[in-house]
Amino acid sequence: MTAAQITQRLEDNAAVFQALLEPVPEAQYRWKPTPEKWSLLEVICHLYDEEREDFRTRTRYVLEQPEVALPPIDPVGWVTQRNYGNQDYTQKIQAFLSERAQSVEWLRGLESPAWGNTNVHPQGGERSAFFFLSNWLAHDYLHIRQINRLKYEYFETHCNNSLAYAGNW
Repeated sequence: MTAAQITQRLEDNAAVFQALLEPVPEAQYRWKPTPEKWSLLEVICHLYDEEREDFRTRTRYVLEQPEVALPPIDPVGWVTQRNYGNQDYTQKIQAFLSERAQSVEWLRGLESPAWGNTNVHPQGGERSAFFFLSNWLAHDYLHIRQINRLKYEYFETHCNNSLAYAGNW
């Protein structure tokens, strides 16, 4: 898959996220299957932060200044540090979609990007700009799956009906 194709998929996924996350009642977007799992609200907060501070930032660093250490991130810690559970759900969706639009615009505006540029990641070794771009799209797919699972589990818990006829999850 080319960078242009990945960029198109990132843009397409904005509509997927919007369709999956709007409208959802508050009881559902705050619901967690277990205390250690994330709610839909926490997932959208995570997507917003990852869009800005992880994937777009790291891709940009490796393209523009590959010799500079990547800024640290703490996606798991951010859940509590940034109080994800008390954020405004609708506002976070809109903020994420706005950031995604900015990301796509930036990616499409790149002139002759050096996708082969690499940066040495402290835990993962040498990683290219294309590596980060590819993982950006993979990250979308992982969270689309997570959102679908959360919606299924919420439905299963609240529908008062067996869902066995639908098939195995």
